Amino acid sequence: MATHANMEPMNDDPRRLRSLLTRASELASEHSVPSVLVGLKAQRGDLSFPDFIDYLKAVLRVEDAIFRMTRERVVVHLADVDGNQTREVLERLIADFNDQYPSMEDADFDVRCVEVKPGLVELSVKDVLTELFTPPSYH
Repeated sequence: MATHANMEPMNDDPRRLRSLLTRASELASEHSVPSVLVGLKAQRGDLSFPDFIDYLKAVLRVEDAIFRMTRERVVVHLADVDGNQTREVLERLIADFNDQYPSMEDADFDVRCVEVKPGLVELSVKDVLTELFTPPSYH
C-alpha cells in the first residue's frame, strides 16, 4: 500500500496525552499558571471537524497543544488562561473558522472544559477524559 510522505496520522500516540497532562500540572503547580484542557467532540462523519482541527493547529500559540484521540475527538491544552477566557477564545476561533470557510456548514461541536488551577497536584488521564467526554447523566 502506498502512503504519502507528508500525511500525518489521524490519531496521536497515547503517550503524548500523558505528557500534555503532565505539562498542564507542572505549569499549575510549579509556576502558578492556570491552564484549561478542552475536549472537542464532533458528530460521527462530520467533514468539517478535521479541517477545524488543522485550522486550530495553525492559529494556536506555541505553548498550546492539540492531542487527536480519534477523527471526532480531540483534547486541546490552552496554557495561561482560565475557564472564562477559554470560552471567549473558542467562540472567536470557531467564528473565524466559519467566516474563512463559508462553503462548509458552520462548525458546531460539543465543547467541555477542565480548568487546571495552581495548587493542583496531578491529573489523571482517566479522570480528565471522563470529565471531557462522558455525557452528563440525568437522574
